[in-house]
Amino acid sequence: QVQLVESGGGLVQAGGSLRLSCAASPRTFRWLALGWFRQAPGKEREFVAGINWSGGDTRYADSVKGRFSISRDNAKNTLYLQMNSLKPEDTAVYYCATRGNGGTATSGVDYDYWGQGTQVTVSS
Repeated sequence: QVQLVESGGGLVQAGGSLRLSCAASPRTFRWLALGWFRQAPGKEREFVAGINWSGGDTRYADSVKGRFSISRDNAKNTLYLQMNSLKPEDTAVYYCATRGNGGTATSGVDYDYWGQGTQVTVSS
């Protein structure tokens, strides 16, 4: 079983930056695709970014393209989400997730394991 622990959330002003991290248990990490999702109060969970096992394929939601960047360090068993030019509408709990397949996916139903989430709040 894969365990995921997010960190790096916090309060930031609009236009600022944050980097989220997701530490994963090491077993098979390098072969797994990973993703970031978020859920704002009263809204459904939505896809933010995804990355395949090698890091060679990345996908982004239209709302974050050009502002967010997903990456992974297989040597450290860690997933990252660099978030720049943050907007108040980016406020949400951010979750990392992984799936038992190395290919990138954009739907939450394709992911098998989830972290507990980290809160990101962007003030205007």
